[in-house]
This record gives sequence, C-alpha cells and structure tokens, in this order.
Amino acid sequence: MPTYKAPVEDVQFLLNDVFRMERYSNLPGFADASPDVVEAVLGEAAKLCEEVLQPLNRVGDLEGCIRHDDGRVTTPKGFKDAVNAFAQGGWIGLAADPEYGGQGLPYTLAAVVNEFSSSANMALAMYPGLTMGAIAALHTHGSPEQKALYLPKMIAGEWTGTMNLTEPHCGTDLGLIKTKAVPQPDGSYKITGTKIFISAGEHDITSNIIHLVLARIEGAPEGVKGISLFVVPKVKVAADGSLGDRNGVACGSIEHKMGLHGNATCVMNYDEATGWLIGQENRGLAAMFVMMNEARLGVAIQGLAQSEVAYQNAAAYAKDRIQGRSLTGAKATDKPADPIIVHPDVRRTLLQIRAFNEAARALVLYTALKSDVAHRGGDEKERQQADDWLGLLTPVLKGVLTDVGFDNAVRAQQMFGGHGYIAEWGMEQFVRDARIAMIYEGANGIQALDLVGRKLPKDGGRAVMGFFNEVGTYLKEKGEDPALAPFCKPLGGALQHLQQATMWFMNNAMARPDNAGAGSVDYMHLFGLVAMGYMWVRIVEAAAAKKAAGEGDAAVLDAKLVTARFFMERMLPETAAHLARISAGSDAIMAMPAEAF
Repeated sequence: MPTYKAPVEDVQFLLNDVFRMERYSNLPGFADASPDVVEAVLGEAAKLCEEVLQPLNRVGDLEGCIRHDDGRVTTPKGFKDAVNAFAQGGWIGLAADPEYGGQGLPYTLAAVVNEFSSSANMALAMYPGLTMGAIAALHTHGSPEQKALYLPKMIAGEWTGTMNLTEPHCGTDLGLIKTKAVPQPDGSYKITGTKIFISAGEHDITSNIIHLVLARIEGAPEGVKGISLFVVPKVKVAADGSLGDRNGVACGSIEHKMGLHGNATCVMNYDEATGWLIGQENRGLAAMFVMMNEARLGVAIQGLAQSEVAYQNAAAYAKDRIQGRSLTGAKATDKPADPIIVHPDVRRTLLQIRAFNEAARALVLYTALKSDVAHRGGDEKERQQADDWLGLLTPVLKGVLTDVGFDNAVRAQQMFGGHGYIAEWGMEQFVRDARIAMIYEGANGIQALDLVGRKLPKDGGRAVMGFFNEVGTYLKEKGEDPALAPFCKPLGGALQHLQQATMWFMNNAMARPDNAGAGSVDYMHLFGLVAMGYMWVRIVEAAAAKKAAGEGDAAVLDAKLVTARFFMERMLPETAAHLARISAGSDAIMAMPAEAF
C-alpha cells in the first residue's frame, strides 16, 4: 500500500528562507501568519491529510460513487466523515473573508493545504476544493444578499459548490452554450439545459450543493458576449437561510471514467430550475473566470501533488528493492543484490522527478504570494505587477505542472517494474488520477494557445516584459556571486532562449497565426523551464546562505544544491530544443492535407 508524508519542512524552507514571507506582513492576514502560526497550520494540515484523507484514497478508487435510481449519489465509505473533518477544521475557510466566517489567512497557505490534500486523496480533496472556487466567484461578483445567504454555509462546509460550464456539444468554446435562462416576475430565472463533466455535481456529503451555472438569457447576443452566470442551489434556500423545496436540478448519470473514482463526475439536468443572476447580464464569463482561474491554479497543484506522492513511494521502493549489482562493484555485500537506488538510471529518474517537484512547489508558492499581493495589496503598482504575473503564469502552471506531473507519475511507476502495474502498490492509480489534470479546466493545448495568443500581447506585452525584467535583474545582481554563478549562467542562457522565442512569435506569428499555434506548447514548456530555473537559483541562494551561517540540516541543504545542479545540467538544456521546434514554424504541420490523416 502506498504512503504519503506531507513535505512540511520543504514548505517552511520556501516560505521562511527563500521568499521570506514576513516581508508581506503589511498585507491583510499576513500579520496573523507568523512562523509559529504557519508551522502549526502546516503541522495540523499534514496530520489530517496523512491520517484521515490518505487511507481513503484506495477505498475511493475501488468503491467509486454510486448513482441510485432516484438520482441520489452516494460517495465511497469514509468520504463524508473525512470531508466533514476537513470542513470542521476550518480548512475550507482558511483564506476566506472573516466577515462570512473565514479565517482571512493568506491564500498562500490555502495553496499549501491544497497540495497536501491532493497528494493524500485527490478525488476527495476536490469536494472542498471546488467549493473554495465557488466561494471566490460569489465573493467577487455576488450581491450583498447572495454573499450573506450562501457564503457562511459554504465556508463552514455545510454546503458545497460546483461550476457548470461544459455541455454535450461544447467544451472550451463556451460561446456555443445552449442552456437557457428565462426571467421571472420575482427577479429569478428558470434555468433549463444539460451540463456534463460536473465534478462533485451530486453527492451525500452535505445537505445542499450550490451550483454556479453558465446560461444564456432569452434574447441575449450569440457567442460569449451573451452568457450570464447564475447561482442555482440543489435545494432552494429561504431568505433566513433555511432549506426549502428541492430545485429542478438532478444528476442524470455518473461518468464512468479512467480515474478519480471517488469524485462523482455528473451529467446535470436543469429542468426549469430556479436560479438567480450573479453580477451583470451577459457578463457571466468574466464572473466565472474568477472560479476558473482559481481552479486552474488548483489543477496545477494537483499535477505537482501526484508527482510528489508518486516520487515518495518510488524513492522508498528504490532504496528497498534489491536487484542486480552496481556497475562499480557490489555495494550491499551482505545481500545477494544491491538496492536499485545504486543504478545511475534509477537515480536519474528519481532526480528528474524531485528536481521538478521542488521547483514546481516554489513556483506555486511564489505565484500564490503574487495572488495575495494582487488581491490584498495597498500599492496600486505592486498590485498590477502581481496581477500581471498571475495572469501570465496561470496557463504555464496549469499546462506544465500537469503535463510533467503525469509524466512523473509514469516515471515513478516504472521504478516498480511489474509491481507498478499491480493495483495493490498504488502507482497505477496515481497515473490514472494524474491524467485528468491535463484535460479539465481547459486542455493543455488550450492553455498554450491562451498563453501565446492572449497573455503575451496583453497590454502591449507588459506582463512578459515584467517577467523578463524580474529574472534578468536578479541574474545581474546575483551572477557574480561565486556560490550562484554556476546556476545563474545556465539560467541566463535559458532566459535568452525564451526571449528569442518570444521575438520569433512577434516577427512570424502576426501574419501567419498558424506559427503561433504550432509552437505554443513548446513555448509554454520553455517558459515553464525558465520559471522553474529561476526558482532553483533562488532556492540555491537561500540554501547557500543557511549553510554559510551554520544553520539548518546540512544534509538537506546539500541535497538541494545537488538537485539544483541536476536541474541545470540535465533539464534546463531542453530550452534549446523547444526554441528549435518553435523556430521551425508551421509549414510541415500544416502541409499535410486533412484527408491524409
């Protein structure tokens, strides 16, 4: 059976030593997040995830969710109690507005808890995780009455939330939505239509589910300009918060899917269900994007989370499994064979996963800190710069972390040989569960197109120029430091590759958009490597400083320096290959006639 230990010490190192979280103490909520408080929060979150959530991961995979003839859905054994324990611990409202019962702590800490819970039990963590996204959308765009009615119960975990976008005939192209909304005399709307792939759409965990639904008001413009957002509770809610009659919304079926069996992925049928408009008419997509962007960051974290838990189990297995002898002579002379950790290719595989995990975690936390600045900062310029980073890096994080997270789950599975294919070891579940993260919340090819087609040219390229400036300035300031120079030099070369790729798009994609489409995925991964390389240099800076001061665990710090070397020598050089593919353009890709495929 697989195991999981939350990387509490690594998170503390990143928050305290690499990013020095105390520098953000002027932001609301950060003054309450002292190192002692953060340590306590991380410790309790780790305990919950390791002891309550993780043991149910295989249970959920084996049992799955069951839809009954009356439309009710029951979740796997133990899920209801575990989600309730998560809610009662205050984890759903960790970063939520105290006015509605939240704790108001930094979003950064919520991102950490998201990683821990997703590593422990990704399917289960989605029930509260989707609720947090719905809370954010309602908090930003809901009316005062809607916020007062729904948020306290959702933050307390008494009700959960969902997002309803996709329909049978449309996925990413939301302009094709057919679900309709008919205005009623009392100000409500009757919502009719079918939504598919709705995670946590129906379950037995809470007494109510608050659906956020995209629909088109009768007479609204075609395309995305005519989409509105509605709040549609499973059970109608009276003005005093009490539950009334069942609404006209039901689970028509549960999807039979590759993984995440513990989370109910539903076809939701809306039959003149009563809903209320959130925000302005025909501005629903902008409102839903609050939830979608939160979800995209959450899915990025899922990619990291599956990579981390898969790595932990693969590393433990490699140190225990004996097979063959070291190429340089027997190491375990008292045994008939050496543990496979002695073999260079096993080490290469494990280091490749580890080097990604530590850099990806740093990038997630740094971006979460930027989110806190963007939403809580008092300085307008700092808020804008943070928001630019957040907008630019969201598709990179979602696409790169989930692509590589899945690849790493497969790499970790490979370490087990035949045992990796056997369900009892748990590795094949990590592979199956990780695969969905590349697809939902916008398939990764769409993320790459969003990055190249929208995020790069936005505001005249202000965000990408800000990224170049931040990394370039850091390299100028630190490049002469003997401890950092061996890491700054390769990062500088990779940054040049990214700048060259960006310039190539500027010169070759305006007149021929297929060039942008053909190179977009390579660009996204090139960007991800540079961003993670930037994180590794900052990690090295902090680790070297701690070593020089005689602080911390020397073995742990040395391991970080070795892992950083591996990243620079074995992973960052891939930027050159990405640049070459981008520069090849789209001719070969578009030359093949469609009928020849």
